[in-house]
Amino acid sequence: QVQLVESGGGLVQTGGSLTLSCAASGSIFSPNLMGWYRQVPGKQRELVAVLPTVGTTNYADSVKGRFTVSRDNSKNIVTLQMNSLKPEDTAVYYCLLNMRTIGRGIYWGQGTQVTVSS
Repeated sequence: QVQLVESGGGLVQTGGSLTLSCAASGSIFSPNLMGWYRQVPGKQRELVAVLPTVGTTNYADSVKGRFTVSRDNSKNIVTLQMNSLKPEDTAVYYCLLNMRTIGRGIYWGQGTQVTVSS
């Protein structure tokens, strides 16, 4: 059993910043991938940024230079620092824990709303 609990969403003005955090608990094994996706109504969930246990981060082109993802492997926490936010960043953000490469499945958080006002 794995649980992902997200925090940090909210309303911010264009150009502002927000930090999202996600704490994973339960049966967590390495290596794995943790990170963030986002979704707006009527569209598919899309990658924001993911980071393996060890390795390089993968960012969506739309957030490069503005967002930074980091993780604390000892606590199974992944954080997304979002700067220079734009209205098009408005979405529900979902935390991801992917242990599929070791046969342990993929898990999602409940989602947290981020709204950027113009």
